[in-house]
Amino acid sequence: MNFFDIVIIGGGPIGIACGLEAQKKGLSYVILEKGPIVNSLYNYPVNMQFFSSSEKLEIDEIPFISKEAKPRRSEALEYYRRIATSNKLNIKLFEKVTSVAKIENEFTVISDKNSYKSKNIVIATGFYDIPNLLQVPGEDLPKVSHYYNDPHFYAGQKLAVIGASNSSVDAALECYRKGAEVTLIIRGTEVGQRVKYWVRPDIINRIEEGSIKVFYNATVKEISEENITINTENGIEKIQNDFVLALTGYKPNFTFLNQIGVELSKDEKKIPSYSCETMETNIKGVYLAGVICGGMETHKWFIENSRIHAKMIVHDILNKK
Repeated sequence: MNFFDIVIIGGGPIGIACGLEAQKKGLSYVILEKGPIVNSLYNYPVNMQFFSSSEKLEIDEIPFISKEAKPRRSEALEYYRRIATSNKLNIKLFEKVTSVAKIENEFTVISDKNSYKSKNIVIATGFYDIPNLLQVPGEDLPKVSHYYNDPHFYAGQKLAVIGASNSSVDAALECYRKGAEVTLIIRGTEVGQRVKYWVRPDIINRIEEGSIKVFYNATVKEISEENITINTENGIEKIQNDFVLALTGYKPNFTFLNQIGVELSKDEKKIPSYSCETMETNIKGVYLAGVICGGMETHKWFIENSRIHAKMIVHDILNKK
């Protein structure tokens, strides 16, 4: 069985930052990633552009050069992949962690391919794997997706996009411009205030000119093969529909945190218990890094404001040694 000073669960940008910091400080480590390098970023829409500028996405002060001030998905994949490969990080790809057990002061981390022992584990698994479900009839139909990739797929189709966030707005605009007939279904009274500032006027203008249809204060009642039924201010509306993009957000794997013993707040935010100074949770030797720290408040943590977690964690582990 392999023993390491740190086992890092999650090979996204913050997991990579933790590996780099451990490597610099002479600590043995392994990064376990269930998919490819930066799996979550890989699954972002093909044309996605970051809200953050490139220098705010940098890790370990390694320059990130992009064509525009705010880089796109393809540039980020190139940047983080090159960091992982050029620094020869000890990262195991397509290896999913199935369980973590603690006996006295030592953890055993079991994956679908191997097992590891360590006195410290870092959970940097993000939040992109578990969608917030609508919990309505028809949500399991093949026409419904909680992830959006390429607008070409929806050309010439009647598409309903559910949500008012960046992902929903980007999808609605891109698919409209590729020839989809787009209907935007928004639970609130307006397009989300956190939508990228250079995109929000665009979607509002498309709505006002009638290019994209919108229902505000609306929720989905039911989805069928040929229609989507929604509750609106003016009663129930049934509209013809070919595809549904339910982009209603995502959440961390709370089940995994519970299995390890990490405490969550009792309210709907489900914020994990951790020290703001060390990132250590209520379980000694278990650290959190990245967006998973926010629980359901996934909009509060980004790459740019959680890069520092790597240094905080490694510093604390070294102090203990």
